[in-house]
Amino acid sequence: MKFMNKTALVTGAAVGIGRAAAILLAQGGANLILIDLNIEKLEAVKAELSEYKVKCIAYKCDVRNETEVNEVVKKSIDEFGRIDILVNNAALWRSYTPFLDTPIDDWKKYFEVNVMGCVYCTRAVLPSMIENRWGRIINVASVAGVYGNANMVNYSATKGAVISLTKALAKEVSDKGVTVNAVSPGSVSSSENDDIDYTKPSELSFIGRTGSDRENANLICFLASEDSSYISGQNIQIDGCRKKQ
Repeated sequence: MKFMNKTALVTGAAVGIGRAAAILLAQGGANLILIDLNIEKLEAVKAELSEYKVKCIAYKCDVRNETEVNEVVKKSIDEFGRIDILVNNAALWRSYTPFLDTPIDDWKKYFEVNVMGCVYCTRAVLPSMIENRWGRIINVASVAGVYGNANMVNYSATKGAVISLTKALAKEVSDKGVTVNAVSPGSVSSSENDDIDYTKPSELSFIGRTGSDRENANLICFLASEDSSYISGQNIQIDGCRKKQ
């Protein structure tokens, strides 16, 4: 897939699926804006992308902070002229706690990052996409938002919200040249593993293993490309034929 003359903003780009998406987008020729709270790892990803001869800017940014998000987007548009692709990947994940034992503050934090972070980033880039009559928004959701996972009620609820947001927003902007889709990974490999092809055995899918960061990023990049021009408002599960939980 080719992304020449395109600029992509990837949130949560320091590790895991976000890092893999940044690598594949750079390989396709996209200029990149990478944001994450972990600026050290983010700078390492930026250095990793230097071999692809694309422009890349890394920003420490908390997606819960609307002001920070707006500042990053403004600086990026000033630098590149436009943002064509948004990958809303930043999220809080592991939280294995029964519903009654989950503090309300955790609920608020999960919604602030997983839902409002997505909202803030989308609101910041969408006007220029509409003006340019071209845009791709890909929201990283989860099978937890489809099936609901016990002891992960807060996380499941946020990812269900992201899926609904995707479907509703697509109906507002698809006729304006902007497609909006979600990808819902099942079991994924450890985000701390630097090998984007790493997998391990898993009983949660009929394929019998986790999905690699590259496999998830491949789907994201397809939805970010010209090849997906007639796909919008969809949530695509990438889960190895998951055994429902």
